[in-house]
Amino acid sequence: MFGYVRAREDTLSPEALAAYEAVYCGLCHTMGTRYGAFSRYFLNYDFTFLAMLLASPETGSTPECRRCPRHPIGGKMVCPDGPWLAVAGAESVILTVWKLRDTRTDDKPPARLGAGALEALLLRGYRQARAECPLFDETAARLLTQLRALEEEACPSIDRTADCFAQLLAAASPQTGKEGRQRATEQLLYHLGRWIYLIDGVDDLEEDRKAGRYNPVLARFPQWEETDRAYLRQMLDHSLSLAGAAFQLLEPNPWHDVLENILYSGLPAVEELVFSGRWRDYQKGHRRVNG
Repeated sequence: MFGYVRAREDTLSPEALAAYEAVYCGLCHTMGTRYGAFSRYFLNYDFTFLAMLLASPETGSTPECRRCPRHPIGGKMVCPDGPWLAVAGAESVILTVWKLRDTRTDDKPPARLGAGALEALLLRGYRQARAECPLFDETAARLLTQLRALEEEACPSIDRTADCFAQLLAAASPQTGKEGRQRATEQLLYHLGRWIYLIDGVDDLEEDRKAGRYNPVLARFPQWEETDRAYLRQMLDHSLSLAGAAFQLLEPNPWHDVLENILYSGLPAVEELVFSGRWRDYQKGHRRVNG
């Protein structure tokens, strides 16, 4: 959906980077198997992070070599399918479809037609994902409808709009019966969701300004001066601090080092790239973690 939740790869050990790649490839394989090959085109780093976060401390992490469309000869090392990958894959498909529906409602005719075609190609996989995660689908529908209404009224409150998306990401944590872990995971995802929504607003700011589209950052800071930038960065850093505090309450799982790297190194680095205007150029050279 967004792709901002990335590791700082140059500071990962070779072992941790290989583990990160294996989860990315495992999620890709799971999505293709369960929700159709086309769903793989919407794989991103955000849900790779979610998959690792949802894995329990007891989850096995030994990868297997499997065939890969991008690497047909040698294959790729892939984490075997498991509930944590299935949930992340299903929620990725659900959120993608609801975002496409939002595009069909809000954007200009060419974009609407494109979104409708993509939704049709994902429909079978979406039905399967919805059957597996019905509560997340209902929550996504409700909160994205609320968010659309706020955007249509040009809501100037950055907190109200960001809260909708933050609640949605918090809902991506399925009920586990372990109250402490559940609460910490939801809090982490809530503050991460708030950060994602606001950093996306900064990333799209000039594009939205030219197109006359609603942007939560512009609605709150119409002049977008240096003091506004500094204030928003304080808000973003506070969200990351709270997400990091929630992470410290979680028992380590096999991807603890990668998750720690993302929260404390990767996200601040992405934030700096977005604010300096270098993020989109960076993306062009780093489409996926394993090339």
